[in-house]
Parts: sequence; structure tokens; C-alpha cells
Amino acid sequence: MRLPKAVTVLAALLLALLILSFSIAVPILFRPFYYLQIDMLDLPERTGWSEETIREAYDEVLDFCVFGKPFGTGQLAWSQSGYSHFADVRGLFLLDFWVLGISAAACLLLLILRLTRKWVFRPLLGHGPGFWAGVTAGGLVLVLAGLAALDFNRAFVIFHAIFFPGKDNWIFDSATDQIILVMPEEFFCNCAILIGVVLLTCCTVLILTDLLRRKK
Repeated sequence: MRLPKAVTVLAALLLALLILSFSIAVPILFRPFYYLQIDMLDLPERTGWSEETIREAYDEVLDFCVFGKPFGTGQLAWSQSGYSHFADVRGLFLLDFWVLGISAAACLLLLILRLTRKWVFRPLLGHGPGFWAGVTAGGLVLVLAGLAALDFNRAFVIFHAIFFPGKDNWIFDSATDQIILVMPEEFFCNCAILIGVVLLTCCTVLILTDLLRRKK
């Protein structure tokens, strides 16, 4: 059964959302990525705190943002303003997890129906939904990466203005919110790089899979 082109568009959109939300979730859930940077960024030397103290602070913040556990930063000082920002961050994390879960379930359902009912996605300009998902998501990340490469600090500010409109609680005072000292800008830059690498890898796999299938 050949499906309408609208279904191909829908499948491409769902795939794009899946790989985008998955890529964002990787640095959030894969904590060893942060642990490796403790030494890479010389955080103990820069802050005067032990690696154990730094890990404890990071883990407590992530436990709050991901699992909703009581907020804390280990032995480091924190303020109500800092807490309110991480509460906002938790909202964005949960949004990403919801998008990931829903898009994954929808893609799985489409795959099952395609296999069991012999569905065939009608090509768009000669390509299937995987190709267009890869092109769309990959093109988006390349544009954003190019802009961030020009001035990451400005991109960082614009990001917060977009996702935390009207708020300035993301501007931390290291005297009252010491967590910012162990989560410097370099860490967030590396997170952006990891997201880009994971996303572009997924996009490449989708595009190549489609191209190889078309050649058969």
C-alpha cells in the first residue's frame, strides 16, 4: 500500500524530532561526559575544590533536573535565584524527554505498521522520510553550529533569551551560586559540540541508508 506524501512528511518530521531530542538527551544523561571534563578543564585547580566535591555538586543538580530530587549543590553555596533557574532548566529537560518518548513511540508504530501491513512511503523528490529527516535536522544543526562558531558567547546569551524569556536568573553570581564555577562556559560549548556530533552522525546514517536503498 503506497501512502500519501503527507505521511512521508509526517514520518520525516517525527524522525527529525527523534534524532534531535535524542542528541540533546545524550550530554544530559551521560554523566561521564562531564566527569571527563573535570580534569580536561582543570576544575580542581581553577576552583580549589576536590574532584569528589565537584562531582557531588554536579550530580545533585542533575538529580534535581532529571529526577526531581531535592535541589542541592553538595558543599557549594546556592541561592534562591540559582534554584529558580535550574527549575526552569528542569522544565526544558522534561520537554525534551517527552518529545523523545513520543517521537520514538510514533516512529516505532509507523515501522511496525510498515512491516506488518506492507506500507510503502511515497518518495518526495525521489527520497524517503529518512533522507529528508537527515537533511532537515542536519541542515539546522550546521547553520546553528556556524553561527555559534562565530561567537559562542553571543549565541549562549541569545539561547537563554529565547528559552528563558524575560528572566535574568541564569546570570549567576559565583559568590552566591558557586555551581557556575564548576560548570563554566567551556563545558556548555563542549555539550553543544557533542550534541552536534551525535546529531550529524544520526543524519549521516539516515541519508546514506536512503541513498544506498535507492541504488538497489
